[in-house]
Amino acid sequence: MPSNLKDNLNSQYFEAANRMKSKQSPQRIVVYVESYDDVFFWRTVLSRFENEQRYFEVMLPSHKKLERGKKAALMSGLGESMIACVDADYDYLLQGATAQSQKVIDSPYVFHTYAYAIESLQCYAPSLHDVCVAITLNDHRIFDFNDYLRQYSEAVFPLFIWSVWAYRTGHHNKFSLSDFNRVTDPGGFNVFDPQPSIDHLRRKVATKVHQLQHEFPNNKEEYICTKESIKALGVTPQTTYLYIQGHHLFDTVIVPILNKVCNRLRQERQDEITRMARHHTQRQNEMSCYEHSLLDIRQTLKKNMGYILSDLFRCIQHDVEQFLLSCPSRKHE
Repeated sequence: MPSNLKDNLNSQYFEAANRMKSKQSPQRIVVYVESYDDVFFWRTVLSRFENEQRYFEVMLPSHKKLERGKKAALMSGLGESMIACVDADYDYLLQGATAQSQKVIDSPYVFHTYAYAIESLQCYAPSLHDVCVAITLNDHRIFDFNDYLRQYSEAVFPLFIWSVWAYRTGHHNKFSLSDFNRVTDPGGFNVFDPQPSIDHLRRKVATKVHQLQHEFPNNKEEYICTKESIKALGVTPQTTYLYIQGHHLFDTVIVPILNKVCNRLRQERQDEITRMARHHTQRQNEMSCYEHSLLDIRQTLKKNMGYILSDLFRCIQHDVEQFLLSCPSRKHE
C-alpha cells in the first residue's frame, strides 16, 4: 500500500474513532513531532487547550518503526484528529519557495515555531538570567543577556538577509547555513567586557557581505526586497538570533556564554561560603551542600520554559486556537 494512502487512512481512522466515542468522552488529537526533545516543548504549547472535550497525545510519527525528523512528521496523513508540530527552520521565512515550505505555512494542520527551532526559543534572551540562577543559585546579575543578544543580532542581521536570499533563490550552494554559522561564531569573550567580541563579529560579517556583494553585483534590489520581506514576517535587527540555526545558537553562542557566566557565579558563591564559614567543618559542609544543589548547564537550558512569555510563543498558541475554532467538529464547544 502506498505510504501516502496509508497515512490518509491513519488520519481517517483517528477521526472515525473519535466520532464513535460517546459525546461525554474527550476527543483525542494525535500530534506528530520531529524528535524526542520536541515532545516536552509542544506539550507546553498544547496543554492550555486541553479540557473535557479534547486532549492531545504528542508522539513521534510511528510506533511501528523508529522514525524521526521533519519529513516524517509532515508525510503523515493530517486532519482534524492528527496534526504535525515542527521546527520552522527556514521554511517560515522562505514563504512557499519550496514544497516543504508551502506545506509548513499553508496547511491548517501543521504548526511551527516561527523561531528557527525549539532550541532558539530555549535561548530566549529575557529568560537566560533565570537559567543562570537555576544552575548556580546565585541571583547576581553580572551579564546583560538582553543587550548582548541585541548587539549580536544587529551585527549578524546584514548577513542573515543574504542567507535567506540564498535559500529563497537557490543560491545556497554559494552561501550555505554552514558558511553563515562559521562567520557568526562569536568566539571567546570576557564576561565583563563583551564589546571586543561584538566588534570582531561585525568586522567578520562586513568582510563576508563585501565578498557576496562582489560576487552578486546586481543583487541590491533583491537584497532590499528580502530585507523588507523578512521584517514583515517579524524578524528585526534586534531579534535575528531567534531565527538563525537553532543548534548553532544553542551550542556555539549561548552555552559558551552560560559556561563563563555560571562559572563566575559559582565562584562568587563559593568565595562567600569560604569567607563566612566559622571553621573548616562548617565550610566543608556548606560547600558540599551547595555543590550538590548545582544543575547541569545544557540540561537546564533544554528545560528552560521562559519562552512562554515571548511574542513568538503567543503566535504559536494563537495558531492552535484558530485551528480549534475552525474545525467543524469543535465549533460548538
